[in-house]
Amino acid sequence: MSKEHILITGTAGMVGSHLLEYYSDKVKKEFLIGTYFNPTIKLNDIIDLCVPLQLDVRNAIAVEKIIHEFKPGKIFHLAAQSFPTVSWLRPVETMDINANGTINLFEAIISVLKIDAAYNPVVVVACSSAQYGASLTPQNVPIKESADLLPLHPYGVSKVAQDLLTYQYFKGQGIRGIRARIFNTTGSRKTNDAVSDFVQRALEVINGKSDKLRVGNLDSLRAITDVRDLVSALVLLSEKGIAGEAYNISGEKVYSMHQVIEVIEKVCNRKFILQTDESLLRPTDEPIIYGDSTKLKTQTGWQQKYSLDETIENMFEYLKK
Repeated sequence: MSKEHILITGTAGMVGSHLLEYYSDKVKKEFLIGTYFNPTIKLNDIIDLCVPLQLDVRNAIAVEKIIHEFKPGKIFHLAAQSFPTVSWLRPVETMDINANGTINLFEAIISVLKIDAAYNPVVVVACSSAQYGASLTPQNVPIKESADLLPLHPYGVSKVAQDLLTYQYFKGQGIRGIRARIFNTTGSRKTNDAVSDFVQRALEVINGKSDKLRVGNLDSLRAITDVRDLVSALVLLSEKGIAGEAYNISGEKVYSMHQVIEVIEKVCNRKFILQTDESLLRPTDEPIIYGDSTKLKTQTGWQQKYSLDETIENMFEYLKK
C-alpha cells in the first residue's frame, strides 16, 4: 500500500469514479483524496472509497487549502464542465470551471512551493480531443499531437486553455504537468454521449417505455475507448509520462454511429426502429474523431484491452442493476 497522497478532482464523474476504484485497493482510504461538485453519478459509488471533499475548483482558497493540507504527490485533475452541448448554453461557466479551475490548482501548488521547495507533484490534466476541432478531417486522422488546435465549440476552447496552462506552468514554474488529450471514452456511469444515450434509449424500448430509438447524426465517425482503458492510460502517464508533454488517448478502431447501434442490437439480440430527433443534432460536429496514440504506447506501454462489445455489455449490466 502506497503512503503517498493521491488527489483526484472530479471523482463524482464517470472517469474520476473509475480512477478512484482503481486506486481504492492500492492506496489506504486516508491517502486517497477525492473531490466532487455537481455529481453526474451516484455519490454512493465513491463516497466510501476515499476522503470525500466537496470542492468547487473555481474557489481558489478552497483549492489551496486542500493542496496545503495533503500535499498530494499525484494529482489527477478531472474536474470540469465536460459537455460540449452544455458549453453552447453556458460558455462563461465552462471557461470559468475548466480554465480558471486549472489556474487555481497550479497556483495552489506554487503557494506550497513557497513554503516547501521540495514539493514536486506530478499533475495529470484531463484535456480533450475537442481541442483539435476543425483539424479533425478524414485526411488528418489518426491525428497527432502536433496538429493545429482549432476547437469548434466553447468546451473545446476551454480545453485548449487548460492544456496550454499546463504547459505554461511546466515551462515557467517547473510543475510536472502532463496533458492527457482524451478522445471519445465511454463505459458504466457515462451520460450525455452518443453511446451511453443509445444504451439508455435501447433499455427504454426494451422496457416498453418507447417504441423507437431516437438518434442524431449517424454518419459521424468516432474511435471509442473503454473507461477502464482510459484509467490505465492515466495511471501510466502519472508513472511514465514526460512532464510538459501532450499525449493522445484514443481507441484504435473507428466506428460510425450506425455501427455503434449495430453493436447494441447484437448485445440486445434485437433490432430497433430508429427515429431522427432534430434536437440531437449539434450546430457543429467533427465528422471524424480519431487520434494517433503511438506516443502514449511507445513511452508507457499502454494497450487498449476492451472491445466496444465488452464496453456496451458492461454499460447494460450497470444500468440493469
